[in-house]
Amino acid sequence: MRRTVRILTLLGALAVGAVPASSGVAAAAGPTTYYVSPAGDDTAAGTTTSAPFQHIQRCAEVLVAGDTCEVMSGTYRETVTPAASGTSGAPITYRAYPGASVRVDGTDPVTGFAQVTAADLAGLEGNDPYLTGSGFATAVGAGQVYRTTVSLNADASLDQIFVDDQMYVQAQWPYPGLDLLNPTVELTQAGTTNTTIADANLTRPAGYWDGATVLMSYWYATQTGTVASSAPGSVTLASAAGCAGINAGDTRYALSGKLGELAHPGEWYYDPPTGHLYVYGNPSGHTVLAKSRTYGFDLRAASYTTVQGIDLFGSTIATSGTGNVVDGVHARYVSHYTQLTAPGSACNVSVGVTTSGIQLRGSGNVVRNSSVDGSAGTGILLAGTGNTADDNKVSNVDYLGTYASGIAVTGSGAVVTHNTVSDVGRAAVSVVWGSGFSPVTVAYNDLSGYDHLSTDGAAVYLCCNADMAGTSVHHNWLHDAANIPGINPFAEAGAYADNGQRDIAFYDNVGWNNLHGTVMLHGQAGVSTDNLVYDNDGGVYLLGITSAAGTRVVNNLGDVANPPDASTGITISHNLPAATDPLYVDAAGHDYRLQAGSPARNAAEPIPGITDGSTDPTPSLGAYQYGAVRWVPGATW
Repeated sequence: MRRTVRILTLLGALAVGAVPASSGVAAAAGPTTYYVSPAGDDTAAGTTTSAPFQHIQRCAEVLVAGDTCEVMSGTYRETVTPAASGTSGAPITYRAYPGASVRVDGTDPVTGFAQVTAADLAGLEGNDPYLTGSGFATAVGAGQVYRTTVSLNADASLDQIFVDDQMYVQAQWPYPGLDLLNPTVELTQAGTTNTTIADANLTRPAGYWDGATVLMSYWYATQTGTVASSAPGSVTLASAAGCAGINAGDTRYALSGKLGELAHPGEWYYDPPTGHLYVYGNPSGHTVLAKSRTYGFDLRAASYTTVQGIDLFGSTIATSGTGNVVDGVHARYVSHYTQLTAPGSACNVSVGVTTSGIQLRGSGNVVRNSSVDGSAGTGILLAGTGNTADDNKVSNVDYLGTYASGIAVTGSGAVVTHNTVSDVGRAAVSVVWGSGFSPVTVAYNDLSGYDHLSTDGAAVYLCCNADMAGTSVHHNWLHDAANIPGINPFAEAGAYADNGQRDIAFYDNVGWNNLHGTVMLHGQAGVSTDNLVYDNDGGVYLLGITSAAGTRVVNNLGDVANPPDASTGITISHNLPAATDPLYVDAAGHDYRLQAGSPARNAAEPIPGITDGSTDPTPSLGAYQYGAVRWVPGATW
C-alpha cells in the first residue's frame, strides 16, 4: 500500500512562466497539472490522465512556476532534470498520483545470461592459469556460474549489481556475505608493515593477487589500494598505506578483483575487456539490474521545486538552489562506490562524504518524511546554508565505514531534527570540517547502531578543531554502539567532540551502551574550550584536556571520567555518579523520567532555558525534569 505523505498547498500568487519554444505545448493561462504514465506518449498533451506523457522528463521540459506533474504507478528509468524553477509562492511539484506507487530507478535490466560450461572454463584457464583449481572452477563444475555480455560504467568502482532488488557483492576474499555492515573480513598478522600485509591465511600461489584491490580499515581510517606483488603469506601494496597505516592484528582487510574468487551466493564479477558479467546462481526467473545513473532527480539548477511521494532505487536527488523540498521520498541504495583513495593521495577519509546520499546544497532546502536505506557513503547530506533534515529514517548506510554518515553536515546553519538513524558504518550524524559555522542544531533524534565498521566514532560526531558558534546537540537518544567483534574500540561515545571542537552545547541527551559515555570531549593540543555539557544521562568522558576555559560539565547523571585539574578552567559540578541509582520510571522501556524518590530531584544548578519545566522548587539533574511532559525523539511518521 502506498504510504501517506504530507500534501503541500500552494500559497500566494501563482506565477505564469513561458513554455520553452521547443516544447510544442502552449503556455497555460494558469497553473497546469500534467500527468505521466509508462503507457503514455511524450507527444501527447499530457494534461489528462487519458493522454499522459510517458516520461517524467517530458514534464520537466514544460513545467513552469506553479505547475504540477502527477506520476502514475510504474518504474521510470531516467534522470529528471528540470528546465525551469518555481518561485517561493508558486513552486513546481513532481508528485505521485493519488494512490500510485512510483519508482524512479537508476538501474537497467541485464539479460541474456547463459551457464558457463566446462568448455568455457577451459578457454578461460588458457588465459588465466590461476583459475585452475580455484573456487570459480569448482562453482562452474557445480553449474552455478552464469554470464552475459553488457557494458557497465566507464569507472568500474561505480559498478553495482542487484538481483531481485538485493544488492550483490563483488567476488572477494574472504567471502563477506550479504550483510554489508557486518561482513566477514580478514585480520593482518605479525610481519605486517605499511606496505605489506602479512597473513598465513593468504594461501593463493605467488602472483595470484597481483593487480587486485585491497580494502583496509584500521582505527578511524578506511582506504583502498592496489596489490603490486603477492606470494603465499603476504601481499605487497603499490604504495604505502596512509592515515593510520596498517597495524598487525587490528587491521581488517579484504581482496577483490579476481574471477577465481567468484564462488559464493550473491557474488558477481565483471571483466571490462570482454564485457562479461558473471553471477553466482541461475538468474532465470529473477530480475538482474546494473546501476547506470547517479541521479533520479537532478535539481542542481532548480529552485523552489518539490519532489513528493516518489520512491528512488539505485539513484538519488541533489540540489544546489533555494527552497527545494524532498517530501515522502523512500530511497534505496542511493549511492555506491568502491574507490576510497583519492588520486595522488595515500589516504583521504573524506572520500564520498559530500558526493553521496540525498544531497542538499544551496540554501533553505528540506528533506522530510523520507527514508534512505542503503548507501556506500552518506545517507543525507546537508551542505550549503540553512538546509534541514526533519522526520526521516536512515539505515544501512556508510557500508564502507568512512567519515560518511547517516546524516552528514558540512554546511552552516543546518537543522537535523526528529530523525531516526540506525545501523551505520561509523557516525549516525556528523558535523565535520567546518570553519566559520553559524550554529547547527541536532535535536530530538533517535540515533543507534553506529560504528559497525569503525573503532573511532559516535552517534553524533563533531570534528575537527573548529569554533562551532553555539552549535547545539540536545534532546537526543544516543545508544547502542555496534562494535566490531574481536576488535577493541578506540573511542565510542554518544556525542563526540573530537580534536579541539569548541563552543558546543550538549544538553538533555540520553545515552546507553556507549563505551565512553553520552558526551565525550577530546582536546586538540589539549584544548576543549567553551563547551557546555548540561543535564545529560549516561556519563561524560573527558580526554586529553589541558585547556578548558568556559567549559562546564554540570547537572549530568553518570560518572565524569578523567576530570582535568581545575586550573584548566573547567567547571565540574552537580553531577550524580553512576553508583547512585537515579530511579528512572522504566529504564528497560526507555522511560527516563524520574520516580518520586529519585535523588536527582531538587539537586540541579538552575540554568535558564535548560532546566526549565520541573514542578519542583529546584530543577532536576538529567534529561527529564521531574513533572515535565515526557519527550520522545526520532521520526514520527
